[in-house]
Amino acid sequence: MNEALRIVVVAPDLAVTDPDDTHALELAERSRSLRIGLLENGFNLIATLPADVFLTERLAQLQPDMVIVDAESDARDALEHVVMATRDARRPIVMFTNDEDTSHVQQAVAAGVSAYIVAGLSPERIRPILDVAMARFRHEQALREELAQARSELQDRKVIDRAKGLLMQRQGLSEQAAYEKLRKTAMDKGLRLAEVAQRMLDVADLLG
Repeated sequence: MNEALRIVVVAPDLAVTDPDDTHALELAERSRSLRIGLLENGFNLIATLPADVFLTERLAQLQPDMVIVDAESDARDALEHVVMATRDARRPIVMFTNDEDTSHVQQAVAAGVSAYIVAGLSPERIRPILDVAMARFRHEQALREELAQARSELQDRKVIDRAKGLLMQRQGLSEQAAYEKLRKTAMDKGLRLAEVAQRMLDVADLLG
């Protein structure tokens, strides 16, 4: 399943300009280890991007299957950019960080992060982490679709009930007769029952 995953890593510029900056060197090595681990596990790393205002456009062009956020002290800022960039085209988000401040983990998960990993970037851990993240994302997407479908069906029922009530009031029909009339019209016109009901209500509103 994962061999075909196209992954974008969102990370800050980790170019080390001071060879004596041990912290910067550690961050650069950690980021390098993450990329190597992805490649060693057969993932398709298609780009490494900065978390900036152009991220939405770049993700739209690349169409990755998953976004990995590799962040440290700027974890919150990077996450905000990624969440905004994936708001209209949801994708699983996995966040790797060595920042031990986990006070915003709950917010990250609520914002759509499928996995939040603090430290522990050994290559053998990467595949199971991404497996779980993808499975969780797909499960949550299925739940969202089910909820959206349920809401749509409820709205359809309300529209149909209103249309039936209108027919019953204006034409003196029984509830069953009003329903049958709506259904026959829908079949004759090749439309959904709710569409016919909504059109009838729209005409009724227009004519008063």
